[in-house]
Amino acid sequence: MCDINDNPLKLSVKWNGKEYEIPEFSPSDSVAMLKIAIENATGVRPERQKLLNVKFQGKVATDNFTLSELNLKPNLKIMMMGSLEEAIEGARTKPDVGDEVVNDLDIEEEEVDVENQEIYLAKINKRVKDYKINILNESRPGKKLLVLDIDYTLFDHRSVAETGYELMRPFLHEFLTSAYEDYDIVIWSATGMKWIEEKMRLLGVSTHQDYKIMFYLDYLAMITVHTAKYGTIDVKPLGVIWGKYPQYSSKNTIMFDDIRRNFIMNPKSGLKIRPFRQAHLNRDRDRELLHLSTYLRDIAQYCDDFDQLNHKKWEKYKPDKKTQQAGSKRKAEDSAPSTPKE
Repeated sequence: MCDINDNPLKLSVKWNGKEYEIPEFSPSDSVAMLKIAIENATGVRPERQKLLNVKFQGKVATDNFTLSELNLKPNLKIMMMGSLEEAIEGARTKPDVGDEVVNDLDIEEEEVDVENQEIYLAKINKRVKDYKINILNESRPGKKLLVLDIDYTLFDHRSVAETGYELMRPFLHEFLTSAYEDYDIVIWSATGMKWIEEKMRLLGVSTHQDYKIMFYLDYLAMITVHTAKYGTIDVKPLGVIWGKYPQYSSKNTIMFDDIRRNFIMNPKSGLKIRPFRQAHLNRDRDRELLHLSTYLRDIAQYCDDFDQLNHKKWEKYKPDKKTQQAGSKRKAEDSAPSTPKE
């Protein structure tokens, strides 16, 4: 495939959580040839492939472009979205039960007692000590903490689409803009950091002017726990963040994830969001983030201790009049100008 007069390009493709090496290419080869090689490696047909970072002048490169025209960097890891034919056919013929059901197992916090086991606390302490966080934006005094998953929470990472915007959960930017008024925001995904960064760029989250993300956490910040019923599972312990930033705790932190097991170490702090799947079918009717914006705003204003909340009942949350009056008074006091001392 390589011409002896060309310097070959060594590329790989990241898809469905795995990385695949593909044969060396000549710069004179086309995008169409690249897609055929990717099909050989992954099984995803060329017409189903969405190569996120193979672009020409900011737009997705069409099949007729040569690799030399795209100025691809050596050892580039291509980020791809796309589905196998059998997965698409299965979605057409079976009810949408989701591909995380077996992994999640609808774990309830009362079924697995791991929260205070010393071996897991030791793992958390090790993450606090060793895991390096790249701060994107500093924390802000007085803000609560919102921790967000990506896949199926903010983004449908399995469906086929022409642009990332089509796979973005409706009202994402409005949701993050509203939440940013009361919360510092952290993104935590069970994938690699490069993939997180690429998704946030693709969705326009990393460059948005109306809100800022404090930092990202990837799978390396997670720990494994063993449960008698379900065996070994990977989880996202909020203690990793609390250990590094003591201004946050269970009293002022809430975490959204579509998989319940991810917050099994901190069950009272987790809210299991409805998964956003089949974006092409659900984009026009999904209102989850819109409704959750109201919930986040209400509990930030009227609740001093999130430990007192039951996030399973978030849709029914309504502060009583006494709580509303106290919250309004506190908000007025916080916003009032201070009187200078004599």
